[in-house]
Amino acid sequence: MSKTKETSIVLPERIERRIYLVRGKKVLLSPDLAQLYEVEAKALNQAVTRNRDRFPDDFMFRLTPEEDKSLRSQIVTLKRGGHSKYPPYAFTEQGVAMLSNVLRSKRAVQVNIEIMRAFVRLREMLASDMDLSERIEELELRYDGKFQVVFDMIEKLIGQPTKSQKKIGFQIIS
Repeated sequence: MSKTKETSIVLPERIERRIYLVRGKKVLLSPDLAQLYEVEAKALNQAVTRNRDRFPDDFMFRLTPEEDKSLRSQIVTLKRGGHSKYPPYAFTEQGVAMLSNVLRSKRAVQVNIEIMRAFVRLREMLASDMDLSERIEELELRYDGKFQVVFDMIEKLIGQPTKSQKKIGFQIIS
């Protein structure tokens, strides 16, 4: 077992499952952060409100009702009573770093370290996926000419209707 997992206060997988892509940014939602930091969501939101000048729009933003509804439909494990009157805040990586400074607890600092590691792992995975994607494109370009004959033959076969095709379904007569 790696040293990181032995000393981590929160399992990395628990954090990674809570990172969403919203408005093209990887974010963590305020209710999830409150749970990870083991504070009430209300207390987290109050700390943010008191220190609003520390959270510019590229650090944190409030979800629109449509975004909130869309994410709720993706998160099937929503607890009863978990609905808030206001959509949650979404914190970018920089916003999460600032949030640990605002909360000022030992746990917030430790959880923040794990969250930063999760963001780094996600960036590394995306970079390796991009590398794989580029390799596949190179292979496609290199071998497209050789397989063009096969593609042409498949198109011919698809384009020719067979003699015994029967119509299926209902016909509406007006």
